[in-house]
Amino acid sequence: MAATDALNSTELKIPPEREDFYAECLKLLARSGHPFLLSGTFALSCYTGIVRPTKDVDVFAKPSDALKILAYFQEQGVPVEMVDERWLARITRGELFMDVIFSIPTSGTPISDDWFKAAPKAEVYDTVVRLVPPTEFIVSKIFVQDRYRYDGADVAHVILMKHEEIDWRRLLDQLELYWEVLLMALLNFRFVYPSERELVPKWLMDELLERLAAQRAMPGPGVKVCRGRIFSPRDYQIDVTEWGFSEAFGNLEERYEHH
Repeated sequence: MAATDALNSTELKIPPEREDFYAECLKLLARSGHPFLLSGTFALSCYTGIVRPTKDVDVFAKPSDALKILAYFQEQGVPVEMVDERWLARITRGELFMDVIFSIPTSGTPISDDWFKAAPKAEVYDTVVRLVPPTEFIVSKIFVQDRYRYDGADVAHVILMKHEEIDWRRLLDQLELYWEVLLMALLNFRFVYPSERELVPKWLMDELLERLAAQRAMPGPGVKVCRGRIFSPRDYQIDVTEWGFSEAFGNLEERYEHH
C-alpha cells in the first residue's frame, strides 16, 4: 500500500522543524538496515485516512534491533535515550523525539519476527517504510485507557476499515491472557457501529462469550487484585496504596506462604 498525500499535509499540523526531524530519522532508520515498523498517527492515517495533530512518532523494533538502531544513531551524532529498559527508548533532538518501542509494557510481550510477516509498505516523507500490521496495531492500542488518553476509537476505526486484513486468530492468541480486554473492545465496536457487527467473526464472539459464561461459574480470586493499573497506573494508584488491592503482577510470595 502507498501512503496518502495526507501524511505530508498541513492537516497533521506538524511544525516544519518537527517534520524535518521525523523525515531525517526515517531516512536514517531506513539507511541503518535494521528492521522497524512505523506505528502511531502515521500508521492510523494510512489505514483509515484519519489525520490529526501528532507530537511524536512511534516505531517498533525487536529488542535486539532496537539496541542496534540506537547505536547507529549515536554513530551519526544523534542523541538517544533509554527511557525504560523494559520497553522504551528514544531518538532525540532537543525537545523533539521519536519513540523506539521494543515490547508491549502491559503484557511484557517483546516485539518479534511475527510482527513483520504481514507488515505493509508505505511511503512517508519520501522514505519507504513498513507499517505495524492491523492486528498488531490493535494489540499496541487496546490497553491505552487512561484519564488523559483513550485509544478505543483508533481500535474501532481500524476494525472498521481493515477487518479483512486482521488476523483474528492471531489477535486472540496475542491477547489470550487478556481476552476480557478484547471482548470489551469488540463490544465497543458493536455499540459504535451496530450496522457493522458482522465484521467481527461470529466464532470469535462465540468463543469470548463462552469464556465469560465459564468464568461466571467460577469462584472469585482468593486475593484482592486490581488490574486497572495495566490501563492507567495513576488512575488506579489509590487502589493499591490505600484500598488494599494487590498489583496485577508482582511478588507472589505472600500468597504462597499460606500453602
